Amino acid sequence: MTIKVAAIGTGNVGIHALRQLITDARFELTAVWVSSDAKAGRDAADLAGLDQATGVLATTDLDAVLATNPECAVYTALADNRLVEALEDYRRILAAGVNVVGSSAVFLQYPWNTLPENMIAPIEQATEEGGSSLFVGGIDPGFANDLLPLALAGTCQSIEQIRCMEIINYDTYDSAPVMRDVMGFGRDLDDIPMLLQPGVLSLAWGSVVRQIAAGIGVELDEVTETYLREPAPEDFEIASGHIAKGTAAALRFEVRGVKDGKVAVVLEHVTRLRNDLQPDWPQPAQEGGSYRIEVTGEPSYALDLCLSSPNGDHNHAGLVATAARVVNAIPEVVAAAPGIRTTLDLPFITGKGLYAG
Repeated sequence: MTIKVAAIGTGNVGIHALRQLITDARFELTAVWVSSDAKAGRDAADLAGLDQATGVLATTDLDAVLATNPECAVYTALADNRLVEALEDYRRILAAGVNVVGSSAVFLQYPWNTLPENMIAPIEQATEEGGSSLFVGGIDPGFANDLLPLALAGTCQSIEQIRCMEIINYDTYDSAPVMRDVMGFGRDLDDIPMLLQPGVLSLAWGSVVRQIAAGIGVELDEVTETYLREPAPEDFEIASGHIAKGTAAALRFEVRGVKDGKVAVVLEHVTRLRNDLQPDWPQPAQEGGSYRIEVTGEPSYALDLCLSSPNGDHNHAGLVATAARVVNAIPEVVAAAPGIRTTLDLPFITGKGLYAG
């Protein structure tokens, strides 16, 4: 029996989610929400780059989407620069009795002790009112720093520290709002972007650190953050625009979970716009980028996760993985008890039904 679904957002992640919702026999697409009038009225297949028309036309009206009575909504709309609006979207959808899987806002993957209670409560109340459930994930935050490190931890006798790393060249990531406004690339080093404002790193990735800690039964004393930015040695171009000499071209940050004065869990990002920048920083396991998990304990582990795709580079593969992680969770989220659901309490999500021969 198919599950009726609606797609909310058709951007860098949303287009891949939409394509799977149309082609995966487990789902029936009922509606597509878009943020621009230029996309409104277009067939979902057209937006997804598919040939066979669906008859489902995109709309900017969320009420019209909810009127199609989907069982689940896939929320991939950009939330980094519109948090208040995104949280209100979630509240409305969940209160209407529609389950949600999403790739943003990232702190909703495990919001407790990361978000203030007055931001969590409306979401939890909406799930109670609508009898609905919410799961937010992807690749990072997501399985590269929840499912995989916890699986490794489950084969240890003792654990001293878990470190999750994203080491990626973002030169082909084509989203100027994220790259410039949120992360600050191409901006003067004394111009502090949204992501690096005090507390924002801990808000965004504190959920990762706290979920891993909860998974290994540790109650953290505090979560701290630190970062480094490095300038471009010359002018150059990336997919999202021009990077001028002397402006931010590399970023390294850590979000650290501390217990009894020791760093127990670390989320680290090493982001470059060219492979030759900051060669002394950690290097990926493949050209362009990879994810790395390091578990220090008995025994210790170092696991490198390398993404690729026949249809694009590592960044393309990461966007597909982010979309597929939440889309494949739909059946389990629909079946789950109402509330905010996490990797810690959802059943193991496999690739059942995806074998393509």
